[in-house]
Amino acid sequence: MSESDNKADTTHFGFRDVPVGEKQKLVGEVFSSVAGKYDLMNDAMSLGIHRVWKRWFVATAQVRKGDRVLDLAGGTGDIAALLKDRVGDAGEIVLGDINGEMLRVGRDRMTDRGNVRGFEYVQCNAQYLPFPDASFDLVTIAFGLRNVTDKDMALREMLRVLRPGGQARVLEFSEVQAEWFKPIYDFHSFKVLPKLGKLFAGDSDSYQYLAESIRKHPPQAQLKAMMEAAGFDRCEFRNLTGGIVAAHTGYKV
Repeated sequence: MSESDNKADTTHFGFRDVPVGEKQKLVGEVFSSVAGKYDLMNDAMSLGIHRVWKRWFVATAQVRKGDRVLDLAGGTGDIAALLKDRVGDAGEIVLGDINGEMLRVGRDRMTDRGNVRGFEYVQCNAQYLPFPDASFDLVTIAFGLRNVTDKDMALREMLRVLRPGGQARVLEFSEVQAEWFKPIYDFHSFKVLPKLGKLFAGDSDSYQYLAESIRKHPPQAQLKAMMEAAGFDRCEFRNLTGGIVAAHTGYKV
């Protein structure tokens, strides 16, 4: 059963239940609000470690020179910029994001870095990807799957656009493993993070939602099972920093 079948066509927006049709709009408002402060958001949520996680995520991906890669929830281009060296001049990276403001910020930042050739920007919904079957060698989504309304549908779409033998990778905040650390993490998430959002971005509500969305995201074993149910083969995950984040991998047969 997909998420949109639950509770009479409602889904979660943070800790609130909302109609399925409203979540996309609400999430869009959050990311339009934080787009200009995206690095600050990630630094605040991860204490700056997100940069290390992203480098590891890209360094361990199955990708070669000349490959075509789809980076979903590509946002401000952090993953795409790191992937560029892996695919080389002959490769292509498509940044897909449902939020036009995030995509604009990402395109501007990539241009400022001198990253112009080999990139394409597509505003798209991960549940309805506008690409033919078997279009990409690698599909990535970093810190974006938890904001998708129907994650099962998005995972099936990721599988569809992969070429046989291709790899899908999901990097996402997950379930902390150490019991002693959970209350510390909760205090940071629900007491400190919204105050930082208010102080630096003038927006505490969006940061409150982001903290809540992490807790509503499927934990490691459940997301692995979802990837298997979507049709991925050889699914596995690796916890980073004690499970604050998990990197999931699956392949298309």
